Amino acid sequence: MGNHISPVADRATLVAAPRLWIEGAAIQQLAKTVQLPGMVRAVGMPDLHPGRGYPIGASFFTKGRFYPALVGSDIGCGVSVWTTSLPAAKYKLDKLDRLVGNIDGPIRDDELRRMADAFPEVEGRMREVELALANAGLDTGFMRAIANLGSGNHFLELQKLEQASSAGDEAAQVLNAKLLNLVVHSGSRGLGASILREHVERFGHHGLEESTPEALDYIRRHTAAVAFAELNRWLIAVRVLVRLGVQGALRLDVNHNTVTRERFDGIDGWVHRKGATPMAGDLVLIPGSRDHLSFLVRPIAAAAPASLGSLAHGAGRKWMRSDCKARLGRSMSSRDVAKGALGSRIICNDKDLVYEEAGAAYKPIDTVIDSLVGAGLVEVVASFRPVLTYKTRGECC
Repeated sequence: MGNHISPVADRATLVAAPRLWIEGAAIQQLAKTVQLPGMVRAVGMPDLHPGRGYPIGASFFTKGRFYPALVGSDIGCGVSVWTTSLPAAKYKLDKLDRLVGNIDGPIRDDELRRMADAFPEVEGRMREVELALANAGLDTGFMRAIANLGSGNHFLELQKLEQASSAGDEAAQVLNAKLLNLVVHSGSRGLGASILREHVERFGHHGLEESTPEALDYIRRHTAAVAFAELNRWLIAVRVLVRLGVQGALRLDVNHNTVTRERFDGIDGWVHRKGATPMAGDLVLIPGSRDHLSFLVRPIAAAAPASLGSLAHGAGRKWMRSDCKARLGRSMSSRDVAKGALGSRIICNDKDLVYEEAGAAYKPIDTVIDSLVGAGLVEVVASFRPVLTYKTRGECC
């Protein structure tokens, strides 16, 4: 592992290659968070960056209590990967752009019927999640906002295989160079935000002692929000596949913002992942920014204790959102807005988001991956090139 995992404070370590820049404010937040009651230790990922009070791109392990504020407002936010029947050599960007259309608004009844015709499980899965919300005491009206990316760093992307470094039976279905993959990054939308807001109104940023009625109530809501987020990603993908008129199959799906019961250091406790990928399953996709490749990696299970079973969840912000326009305003042209550095089509008609989500606002993904490899946490399986990235049409529903 060398110096790719190093201590930065008492009970806090950082996974980062020596050449990887990490903002000092993020490390300070990591060190401060370790001081919370019940905190056993914390691990910052190579995509660590400052958040609102707590760093993003980190995992936190507690005993006897957990902290909803460490999970954040977008409970269940994560990434799913679908294989499609779209040929990788014959696509036309203008056609793909037109067929995807506007997915900013809610699903219309006629579109829902077409989705259910192509994927018969649509209605059953929606009923199941709506019932989960009701049983958790949550507003089922949030179902009207489902199948929607939301804002911020969420995106939908068509990708093609760039390079396969290693294979294996579990990777074969995802590594088809002749077909495009579909990647969806989204979460629980306003539902997760409402859960955190209610918690903070009642308890502030204090944690909840495990097994108390309040803790059990939060876990019920958290579980329902994760189910909502997973369905949201699934429906977004189905919505786009139906519009494109192609087949697709879900291959990978992982959540980045959760609190789960796990065992580390001989202790049964709670792992909070705040913008961190669990080392679950055989493969994980770690997306780059819209101007960089994404990487498919194989977690090395034996190394999981060192990182609390967690990996980076992306490239990680280099600049605060409020700084991006001032830094890029003079250098970005209208061409830069619609075309990625790797030749992809970018659909982002929100004037502020164009700057906030620019590739230059993120760290180079290869430095993040190098850190994970150097720490002995993963091996690289393949890289993928963006073809079309959808952020928003910038129009009301």
